[in-house]
Amino acid sequence: MVVIVDYGLGNLGSIKNMLQFIGFDAVISSDRETISGATKLILPGVGSFDQGMTNLHEKELVSVLNQRVLIDRVPILGICLGMQLFGLKSEEGSLPGLSWIGQESKKFRPDNHQAFPVPHLGWEYVSGTNVQSRLLTGLDDETKFYFAHSYYVSCENRDEVILEANYIHPFDASVEKGNIAGVQFHPEKSHKYGMQLLTNFVTHF
Repeated sequence: MVVIVDYGLGNLGSIKNMLQFIGFDAVISSDRETISGATKLILPGVGSFDQGMTNLHEKELVSVLNQRVLIDRVPILGICLGMQLFGLKSEEGSLPGLSWIGQESKKFRPDNHQAFPVPHLGWEYVSGTNVQSRLLTGLDDETKFYFAHSYYVSCENRDEVILEANYIHPFDASVEKGNIAGVQFHPEKSHKYGMQLLTNFVTHF
């Protein structure tokens, strides 16, 4: 059972619709028992870092997520803000993140705001690193994804970075650590490339 974690932020319906379109059932839930029964988890997110962490704590989801991800080793995919919440902290706020991955979220600071507006909205090509991942099966050098963000992740361990993109400067577009994977882009808005990545997550990861 794929569970899309509802903590009050994110395009939950569009992710569920995309999964259904490619043939996978998913439920949207903030219920601890439902999350405890999941075989795959998706943590989406659109909004601020501190609001995301506040919502997770207020809904009492941090402990069950820690149990499922860190102890039970259930695969989880973080999308956009969801990926950023996996990290230690963010320049966007003062609260600590889930601290599952040694990464920090930093703000884009362009010298030329007209050439590089923030938030970064639009399609970008991604490039693989030397790290192999089942999440990337079937994706080639022409793969591109849709991004919508003002902050980007900087991962301490380069062996945990599986995709990079470039906007103003190179940044980490996807990370992976064991059963934990995160993407800065929105696969649910990325057409065939997003369909392939979500398929890989549900079937191979």
